[in-house]
This record gives sequence, C-alpha cells and structure tokens, in this order.
Amino acid sequence: MENLKFKLLNLRDINSIVELGIILSPELSLVEVKESFTQMLNFDSYRCFGLIEGSQVIGISSGWITHKLYSGRQVEVDNVIINPSIQSKGYGKFFFQKIEEWAINNECKTIELNTYITNSRSHKFYFNLGYSIIAYHFQKKID
Repeated sequence: MENLKFKLLNLRDINSIVELGIILSPELSLVEVKESFTQMLNFDSYRCFGLIEGSQVIGISSGWITHKLYSGRQVEVDNVIINPSIQSKGYGKFFFQKIEEWAINNECKTIELNTYITNSRSHKFYFNLGYSIIAYHFQKKID
C-alpha cells in the first residue's frame, strides 16, 4: 500500500469519479452520474476525496463541510466507494484514516456519515473505525 495517495479530486478527474460513482447508483445513467458529480463539485462546501494507486482512482468519497449545533464544524462523507475488486483488503481503512487527517487539518470536530440500513458490511466497517450510531436519517421525496 506504499503506492497509495490521497488527494482532492476536481472536475479534471470527472471521468474517474463517474467510473466509481456509477457503481453506487446503477439505476442512473452515466450522464446523470456525471451531471450530479459536476453539480456537487461546483459547491464551495463540497470536496471529492480520492484514493489513488499509481495513476488509477480506486476510491472516492464525497465530503461536505458543514457546521451543526450539536457537533460544530464537521465533514459529512457520503458516496463512499472503493473499487469492488479490492474491497476488504485495507484500502477503505487507509482511505478513512486520510479523510480523518484531512478533517483534523481543516479544523473539523467530527466526521458524520449515512449508510443504508441494509448495508451491514458497511456498518461493521464503520463500527471498527470507531463510529457510532447517533440518529436516524429520514427522507421525504417532494417531486
């Protein structure tokens, strides 16, 4: 894992972002995934974290800088994916260590995330990294 790099991705990396992003939302077209990430990358509070091996993007995570009354300045991560062919080999742990270092260096007090109720593998992963469940996440579609 000595060839791994952590970096902030930007619009120049959009094709690599989309390659992994489509895995998260296979019900969307490539055009829709690209448009969604392009819109996110244009928000001042948005970061796209990348895990790079050699010249290949092997992991991505969205990061939203927010400030909440109960937690102060934080980064909220979502759209997390490590290339499925290399999952469960320590890459995700390394990636989250780097995200945490970034958060500390950017004066965040906490890292928050949502994961699907049915994604039990991710629950175990996040518990092992020291995360705890503090709330339920509700959504209402309005269109």
